[in-house]
Amino acid sequence: MRLPSSRRRFLTCTGALLWAGSMPDKLLAATAGQDYQVIAQTPLPGPSVEVLEFFSYACPHCAHLAPLLEPWSRKLPAGVIYRRVPVTFGHAQWSVLARAYYALEALHEADRLQEKVFTALHEQQINLFSEDELFDWVQKQGVDRNKFIALYRSFAIQSKVQQGDQQAMGYGVDGVPTLIVDGMYTTSPAQAGSNAALFPVLNELITRELALKKRR
Repeated sequence: MRLPSSRRRFLTCTGALLWAGSMPDKLLAATAGQDYQVIAQTPLPGPSVEVLEFFSYACPHCAHLAPLLEPWSRKLPAGVIYRRVPVTFGHAQWSVLARAYYALEALHEADRLQEKVFTALHEQQINLFSEDELFDWVQKQGVDRNKFIALYRSFAIQSKVQQGDQQAMGYGVDGVPTLIVDGMYTTSPAQAGSNAALFPVLNELITRELALKKRR
């Protein structure tokens, strides 16, 4: 979901290439400026490659991508760190969902419930923008209601939301879903051409950065 209406585009789930656990013999020659954008000339420090997913539970495009992205992220090779970053773009309702994500993450429930939150919002039409309904829904998923509420309302979680928005702004993220590979490259289903086309691009960029860091 992108903020300027002229750039909004509906993406359908047509399947995806999951990481096979080994590096491809021949890279797919993703094209800078077409399949991805170069946003920095040097990778993040350290031996690992970081992949950030900027998303919002409110975004239907993120909901369509999640069933493909989640299994892909679980098969990433050693040396790759995958992290989700919920963003708000200044929307109060999106802030509710961003705080919900970080509270679930703190309770080690984010991975288990990631796709279920999308399903509740976009398929079951449960109003998780309402804190009361959010708290009820979380409790029904087997999460301790009081612990969740305490975290959701905490200063630490609010700070994480603000930090996520600042990080998105720093990378020039103006819509979701957007993925950043090692602080150097940005791509999205819209840029790659479809949900399915996104994964070969991500795999190539990750492979490239792993090889470079290994040589260093």
